[in-house]
Order: sequence, then C-alpha cells, then structure tokens
Amino acid sequence: MKKTSKWTLGTLLTVWAVFALQGCGTPKATSVDNEMPFSQAVTVATDNLVSQTQKLPGFLTKVESKLNKRPVVLDPMIDASTGQQTGVTKLLEQQVTSRLTSNYDQFEILAFEKSNLAKTQYLLTGTTTSILGQGSKRSIRISLALTDLKSGNVVAQSASVARDEGLDHNPTAYFRDSPVLVKDKVVDGYVATTSTPPGQRANAVYLDNVAAATSINKATNLYNAEKYEESLTEYKSVASTPAGEQLRVLNGIYLNSWKLGRTAEAETAFSKVVAFGIANNTLGVKFLFNPGSTDFWSDTKISGPYPMWLRQIARETTTAKVCLDIVGHTSRTGSERANDTLSLQRATSIMQRLDAASPGLTNKIKASGKGFRENIVGSGTDDVRDALDRRVEFKIAACG
Repeated sequence: MKKTSKWTLGTLLTVWAVFALQGCGTPKATSVDNEMPFSQAVTVATDNLVSQTQKLPGFLTKVESKLNKRPVVLDPMIDASTGQQTGVTKLLEQQVTSRLTSNYDQFEILAFEKSNLAKTQYLLTGTTTSILGQGSKRSIRISLALTDLKSGNVVAQSASVARDEGLDHNPTAYFRDSPVLVKDKVVDGYVATTSTPPGQRANAVYLDNVAAATSINKATNLYNAEKYEESLTEYKSVASTPAGEQLRVLNGIYLNSWKLGRTAEAETAFSKVVAFGIANNTLGVKFLFNPGSTDFWSDTKISGPYPMWLRQIARETTTAKVCLDIVGHTSRTGSERANDTLSLQRATSIMQRLDAASPGLTNKIKASGKGFRENIVGSGTDDVRDALDRRVEFKIAACG
C-alpha cells in the first residue's frame, strides 16, 4: 500500500465486508479503440441514441412547438460496477441533457419524479464503466439507453469510450457516507437495462421499481443536501410500501438515523440492512483501519459505530445459521506479496472480531486473502474512489 508521512481521511486504508456467493469481477487489461475526450464521447453516444429514434412512430411527427416535444424522464445515471452516483455520472447527466435539449428540438428532459412518469412514454438511463487499458492507462465506457415505458422495450441504445483524464470519480455524499455497498437487484436491473440492445425487453425488476425509485432519489437528494430529518421521512415513506424492501431504502434509514443521533433506531435499521444482505447474498460493510495496521481508525467519529456493526453482523449471521468464508482484498498499490499478506491479516482481524462478538461462530468462519487480484475499481488511488477494492468478502454457504 502507499506510504506517506501524512495521512488524511481520503488516504485511509479501507476494508469492505461484502456478502456474496461469488467473487467480484476484476477489471482486466483490454485494448481500447476509438477512445476520445469525455465531452466528445458523450456527444457521440447521445447523437447515436437520437439517430435510432428517428424512425420510431412517436418521433416521426415534426416538432412545431413546445407542445409537440417528446418528454423524456432521466433516471439519474450511475457507475455500472459499484452502483454509485459519482462526479463522473453527474457530469454525464449534465452533458447528455445539454446535448439533447440544445441540439434536438424534439426532446424535453424531465426530472426523475413520479408525477413526470405519467407524462412521458420514454425513460433515459446511463452508466459509466471503468476500463483498464495497457499499463496504468484507464478509459470509461459510456452507455445510454432509451426505454419505452408502455411496451417495456429498449428502443435505442448506444455506447462510446472516453479517456479517463481529470475526471471526478468521488461518490456523492450518500454513497461516500454509506457503510454498505448499495447495489441490489434493482440497481443491477438498471445497469442491465442500459446495456440492452434495441428491441429487447428492459429488465423487469428495474421497471417494476421505477416509481419507487423516484421517491428513493428524492430521499437521497435530501440526504446529500444535509436535510436528514426530511430524508428520513421520505425513506420511511418508501419503506412502508410493497416496493420499499430495498437495500437503498434500509441503508438510507440507517444513515439518517445515525446523523440525527438516534443510536437505538440506527442499530435497528442496521440490523435490517445486514439481514437483507445475508438473505440476498449482497452486502458490503466499510471499515477504516489505521495505516499499515489491523486496528480500526482511531477517530471515534469514524469508527464509533463499528462495534455495533460487528455485533449486528454476528447476530444476524448466527440467526441465519450460515457459514462464512471471509476473503480479504486490497487495492492495487504495492507489491503482490505485501498485499496478499495484508489482505489475509485484515480478513483474520474481522474474523476474530466477529468471533468475539458471537463465540458460536468459531467453527463457522474462516479467513483467506486475495490481495489485489480481484479488484473492482483497480485505480490504486487508495482513497474513497477505490474503497471497494479494499474489502473483506464474506462468501455465504450452508453449514455442514
């Protein structure tokens, strides 16, 4: 890992505990063709998307006034690997919206609100995906899709590749503060829809939850604006509906409860996050460690909730009667041997803490290390951007 005489929160060593049946994908070196500056890549992808709509019945009528414009609702764009909203995904939204509204008379982009879904036939989605090129060179694949809400089919889909130069990959406040990897079947469905070829059905799980997603987006925006009481109310409102059993909702209730100092409510919320993750085999819990150490970060403002997290992870794991293979991971920085050692040490540390919290887990958990061979992000920046690479993965299996 990187060594420096001065460490800040942005350069802390981080571990993610991820519950999954299978390991996360590793960014592989690939040859990137037709790579271009980011703004140019956005233009190419957007223009290609528009060109595919020109023969669609809904777009054939000539636009003569604002009343003839084709309203399109834009579901906030995300990083395909992590499910997070980042500086790059926000920039993509802004530039796609600008291109559509400035260069094409027929489009009107509407905010992602429930009332707007009833006004339009079309839904726009988009993702960014990091590509590891030769050496340390990195690129970004931009993917856009336009879905017909009436038929449920993707009617246009396009992609382009941009140079990853000077772009902001930092997650927005909700994802930065989140103790969990907020990527469930609904988010996976969004990603799948954005890569679906024209003429094929969009992901059913995603479409079934679009209306609820508008409320989740509102709650997330309130959190990002530090309006925690309002955000909590909105998340709880979503949680009371049939579509509310989502990781993004449970996590939002925990985050706001903790920000508001409601520790008992926060612990109850976190237990539900853990139970949901175990049941769905997809949960990540972020722990910050002191540099070069298996000790948790000394600042209790950061590490204060960790004992509670571990207590609830141990409790819910015991309740679910599952066994865990705890696999440590590190970022790409440093030698392979050093990172193999560190990843095992971190996994062992988490295992020992869980065992202390619930001795009954002793014979149900084991630890191993993968170093940086299964990176998700692979940037080696050792900050919040590649926090997912420094994780401990809990592979869930039936006992006995």
